Amino acid sequence: MINDFELPPVNRQGLDIRSTPRSEMNLYPLDTFPYEFVGRKIKINFTIPEFTAICPFSDFPDFATIYIEYVPNERCIELKSLKLYINSFRNVKIFHEHAVNVILEDFVKACDPLEVKIVGDFNVRGNIKTVVEAKYKRKGRKKKPKDTIKLKVLKEEPATSVIHSGI
Repeated sequence: MINDFELPPVNRQGLDIRSTPRSEMNLYPLDTFPYEFVGRKIKINFTIPEFTAICPFSDFPDFATIYIEYVPNERCIELKSLKLYINSFRNVKIFHEHAVNVILEDFVKACDPLEVKIVGDFNVRGNIKTVVEAKYKRKGRKKKPKDTIKLKVLKEEPATSVIHSGI
């Protein structure tokens, strides 16, 4: 059966893999400013073409373009702090998948957006192209109860008497 298997051991190459612990990353803090149009849903997109981190396997640099798309709630990310935050990954040993998730966590913690999508489009390494995508959507928005559905009248016609023949 397909479910009756064991995963192979981690790191069969015998390499010394050491990611930088989160507490030692020393990432620049993300700053925010108030969004003056709370309740007006807009999308903000950032393209950051010079992301660099260190591969924990090889100690070689990894390069990526980071794409951020978010819908602000009450706060927006300040751009200079975003630039400094992204640049502070340069000496961090981190896997592609973890880098995108760390950016997502820090972004959500900083500005509490309604929704955000982070895409890490990493340069080819060893003939492999990696694209990592992580999303967040804020919970807690109230949904309208089913009994308060509003219908829009498209066309009104005068009432007429119609007799149905019981078909």
